[in-house]
Amino acid sequence: MDRFKIFLTNDDGYLSEGLNTLRQKLIRENFDVVTVTPDRNMSGTSHSLTFTRPLKIEQKENNMFVVVDGTPADCVHLGYHVILKGKKPDLLISGINLGPNLGNDIFYSGTVGAAREGTLFGIPSIAVSPASSKNPDFELIADITIRIAKKVLHSGLPAGTFLNINVPVIPRENIKGFLLTKQGRGAYKEEIVKYLSPSKEVYYWIGGEESLKEECEPGSDYTAVKEGFVSITPIRLDLTSYEAIETLDEKDFLVL
Repeated sequence: MDRFKIFLTNDDGYLSEGLNTLRQKLIRENFDVVTVTPDRNMSGTSHSLTFTRPLKIEQKENNMFVVVDGTPADCVHLGYHVILKGKKPDLLISGINLGPNLGNDIFYSGTVGAAREGTLFGIPSIAVSPASSKNPDFELIADITIRIAKKVLHSGLPAGTFLNINVPVIPRENIKGFLLTKQGRGAYKEEIVKYLSPSKEVYYWIGGEESLKEECEPGSDYTAVKEGFVSITPIRLDLTSYEAIETLDEKDFLVL
């Protein structure tokens, strides 16, 4: 029997502990794993593709490739067309990320962007992250990822949909189970730090401190992980607001 082929990628680079923990567990589980990642941390690059310069692929070891100065979406794009030569893998896994991808994070996340790119190619895809960057247990998250991966491989996903998974950073025995959730809202205390260089030039560093709200919206990804559940959020490619179409039509919006 043929082994399931897994396309593994991330946005933190090929040296990431989360990626390599998951990779080794997948190999031990007898999956055929092809890993294509950025050569460095490319967090926050969302779904961007590189059109303004050429990209180079380097092979690090057997079935592990890095895209030099490429984004996660570049890795999926080149991995699919160049390394796999257009032959679809059975599943794409993006992660394990080094920090959370909850709520509005999905718009910025390179981890999520890679899963979205895989979905565009018709590959069942999942993005996996810890719910906090503070001491995540990658062994535990890898075990949970493989459980979900096996379910997707045997049950499939709706067309045009991928899964955004966040695992609470708590002891294994305290995880209560799995919940299908909706995307929540902001989770960070926004912060912009101003720096002054020795030559008196002004620079800014965009960041934010993790801060799960005390009152979380029922059914959201934030609420799930806060209450000790693994959050599984189905994300679709179609961003159209059908409700807005109806509302604008009722208001005769096109009568200009």
